[in-house]
Amino acid sequence: MSSPVLQLQQAAIYQRDNLVLSNVNVVIHPGDFVYLIGKTGSGKSSFMKTLYGDLPLTEGQGEIVGFGLNGLKEKQIPFLRRKLGVVFQDFKLLNDRTVQDNLMFVLKATGWKDKIASTAKIDEVLDKVGMKSKGFKYPYQLSGGEQQRVAIARALLNDPELILADEPTGNLDPQTSVEVMEVLQDINKNGNTILMATHDYALLLKYPSKTLKCDGNKVFEVVQKTV
Repeated sequence: MSSPVLQLQQAAIYQRDNLVLSNVNVVIHPGDFVYLIGKTGSGKSSFMKTLYGDLPLTEGQGEIVGFGLNGLKEKQIPFLRRKLGVVFQDFKLLNDRTVQDNLMFVLKATGWKDKIASTAKIDEVLDKVGMKSKGFKYPYQLSGGEQQRVAIARALLNDPELILADEPTGNLDPQTSVEVMEVLQDINKNGNTILMATHDYALLLKYPSKTLKCDGNKVFEVVQKTV
């Protein structure tokens, strides 16, 4: 079996000096689609931030896409993030540039120099999320669902080993949430590994998959009937 893309053993997650989650043991394998659920304030965001290097892991063991999270150095974080795709609830697109230029900005920042290869990559990822014809538009000209599709495309640019989606449907209406979820499902079927934090239990019922729950300072796997 291939190596896990994420493995945490006896990990403790802190937000500054506050213990948020303790004794965390999680394994995610290539190709998995895993939900992370829990009430607001239960530690989902702190868990995610630890995975992409925003919060340090100071207790226990952690490895993600080949990087040790213990003692992760500041200068390693950009390289870690190149192997991760992160999708945020609020899209985080730059409103003063087009969709195409938003994506080009990321490619340049991550070391792409060939203009033709960059343009081809942008077309490829926009096509994957059904936004190929919208590259010339500015984010404010798009609906929330379209902006989130662009954000997913951005996460795919560097062929990430793991996509971390933090409440990707949190700002969307139910119908648009389903459309965005379909995009994530398709990407997962094409081999991308996804960890998605959500409080949208309707999506869990519609698209059942392995589910981790944050509750009482712990993370544990739950059977979907009990969520």
